[in-house]
Amino acid sequence: MKKKRILVIGASGFLGRFLIPKLRKNFIVDITNSSKNNLLKDGSLKEFNNKKYFEIFHLAAWTQAGDFCLKFPGDQWIRNQKINTNVLSWWKEYQPNAKMIFIGTSCSYPTNMILEEKNYLKGEPIESLYTYAMTKRMLLAGAKSFSKQYNLNWVSYIPSTLYGPYYHDDERQMHFIFDLIKKILLGKYKSKKVILWGNGYQKREIIHVNDFVNIMLKTKKKLKNEIINIGSGKGYSIREFAKIICDIVGYDFKKIKFDTSKYIGAKSKILCVKKITKTLKNYPKHLINIKLGIKETIDWFIRTKKI
Repeated sequence: MKKKRILVIGASGFLGRFLIPKLRKNFIVDITNSSKNNLLKDGSLKEFNNKKYFEIFHLAAWTQAGDFCLKFPGDQWIRNQKINTNVLSWWKEYQPNAKMIFIGTSCSYPTNMILEEKNYLKGEPIESLYTYAMTKRMLLAGAKSFSKQYNLNWVSYIPSTLYGPYYHDDERQMHFIFDLIKKILLGKYKSKKVILWGNGYQKREIIHVNDFVNIMLKTKKKLKNEIINIGSGKGYSIREFAKIICDIVGYDFKKIKFDTSKYIGAKSKILCVKKITKTLKNYPKHLINIKLGIKETIDWFIRTKKI
């Protein structure tokens, strides 16, 4: 039987590194990234016009963690709107039979509601991440509009913070769990002061990137024109995450200082996972144990000398 073809847009990122090898087991996979195709320009995907795709994974976005969104809100709006408009327009024009699978963000949820799929487009996102959150909402609005007018099919996955080995190693800001690991390792092996942002009581949720990919691949056929949260359903405070890391690496947690003057984002960000629990049997029992997953990530940092 002839293998079906899949296109992954934004393939060189953290998620793409785990998704692509698994897709290649069963599909012919074409990939592109910003160095190959500038999605800010019209017609940037024209080399793929005449191929017949079964699915398209849209992973591309212009953003970073930390206070990046506070510094570049206008640039984020322009760049992400162009990226998403060009991808969706190309999909409609040249690949209308392909299912579009794209990634949303938990920061799109309003701060005063349960982070449940029905609330994704309600209320106001947190101010510090407002522009990026709204561009992700607009991506969803675009997909819904195309579905109504052109009968196109899509699904959007909303992940909690992804973690695991093989994270980016350039100068971009890191998501909180990687930042915690790096700072504590520097404290352990380089005797640097460990200063964490905020008071440490803000709560966060993480899911291993391998778990996220496996869940996408198991559920993408079952879902049509809908969004779905993918998270562990359990949050920990920054202090609790730091304590887990300290226990693994043998660093004294009491040495850590907390800087309450720094940016902390939302006080709590934990996804409601009722929908995925109903969609996927035995969820979330099969998820990687958080301590084992964090240890794997720490081992990667040490092995590759990211400190």
